[in-house]
This record gives sequence, structure tokens and C-alpha cells, in this order.
Amino acid sequence: MLKIKAQIMDEIAVNRAIIRISHQIVEKNKGAENLALVGIRRRGEPIARQIKENIQKIEGVNVPCGSIDIGFYRDDLSILSENPQVRQTELPFSVDDKDIVIADDVIYTGRTARAAIEAVFSCGRPRSIQLAVLIDRGHRELPIRPDFVGKNIPSSRNEHIEVRIPEYDGETAVFLMEK
Repeated sequence: MLKIKAQIMDEIAVNRAIIRISHQIVEKNKGAENLALVGIRRRGEPIARQIKENIQKIEGVNVPCGSIDIGFYRDDLSILSENPQVRQTELPFSVDDKDIVIADDVIYTGRTARAAIEAVFSCGRPRSIQLAVLIDRGHRELPIRPDFVGKNIPSSRNEHIEVRIPEYDGETAVFLMEK
């Protein structure tokens, strides 16, 4: 059973970080005309939707937004579960020649990000793929680095980062958890 060691971010800090990420995405891509957002199921989806709403306010552009389930693309699938539950990918747009921004809550080993990249490529050939994460906790096992980070939180392998999102948890916050 995990217990809360510290609250890292409250709702205001999370929203501020996502707004900052949204501005950075627009800045790096010199606008939003060729962008599309893809949230990794589960908590990456609402983060992608928030980024979409922010970009709409910043640029006045309605950026396409969808979600992917990376279950079958995981290289550690057998370790996670013998019967993985795979949800439907919802990309109501073509990824071909788009600048895709994959959104997720936490990057840790890099395996989820690698699986997400593979899932996007299974849908077409984007011009580029960028990665936006709310939290980077380190400990990468693959040579993957996010392009946009809300907050870096150095943690030990014995600790866990828990991002709470209203759709799933009834609140917005980030906690450092321990056993």
C-alpha cells in the first residue's frame, strides 16, 4: 500500500504547468496550424484536451485531438498483465504529415513513450512526433527525452509519482508516494 510522502503540485500549479507547456508547443512549432494532439490513455487524454483548449485560447486554432491505447505496443506486456485490457484508439484525424504532440502525465523509464510512438506510426506517417509530459521523474531505460515538461521531480525507484486528474480521481494534484 502506498502512502503520501509529499504533495508536489496543487491544482493551480498543475494548471500553470499545462498552460506553460501549451505556450512552449506553440512557440516551438511556430504556431498551431499543423499540430495534432494525442493523449495516452488514461491520464494523458485529459492533459491533451487541456493543451488543446489552451492552444485554442492562445492561437485561435482548433487543434485536432485524439487518444491512443498503447497496450499492445508495450515491450513489457507480459510483465504487466497476462490479459491486458486494450481500449480503442480514437484518432479522428490523419496523422500523415502532421506534427504530433503525444501527451502523458508521467515519464519514467520511457517504455510508455516508445509504445506511444509506435502506436502513432501504426496509424500513418507524421512529419514529427514530440512528447509533452506533466512530470519527468527520471530513471530512463530508453534514450527518450520529452520535448515539453511541466516539472522535473527526481525520485528514487522505491517512490511513485501519482498524478490525480478530476475525471478519474475527483481532484487535480501531484503526489510523491512511498511504500
